[in-house]
Amino acid sequence: MEQNNKLIAEFMGYEVKHGKCYSPKYNDGTIAPMQFDKSWDWLIPVVAKCTELNNDEFDNQSIAWALLSNSIVDVYDQVVEFIKDQNN
Repeated sequence: MEQNNKLIAEFMGYEVKHGKCYSPKYNDGTIAPMQFDKSWDWLIPVVAKCTELNNDEFDNQSIAWALLSNSIVDVYDQVVEFIKDQNN
C-alpha cells in the first residue's frame, strides 16, 4: 500500500519524504502521512488528474465504474492501474 501511495504522490507531483507528502486536503503546504487509500479528500484530486490525462491509449472507464461503486478501495485500485499504465 505504501509503495502505491508513493506512486500516486509522485504522479501528482508531490515530493515524498519518509512516507509523507504535501497534503492535498489542506493545500497549504502541510506535510502529512499519505492517505490516498483512506481519504476521498486525498484521492479525488488524483481521479480528476487521471480524467484530464485520459487519452486514446488508456480508457479510464474503469475509474468511472469504480466511482459508481462508492468504494474507495475500488477507486484506489483503478487509479493505481491507470498510473502504472501511464508510466509504461
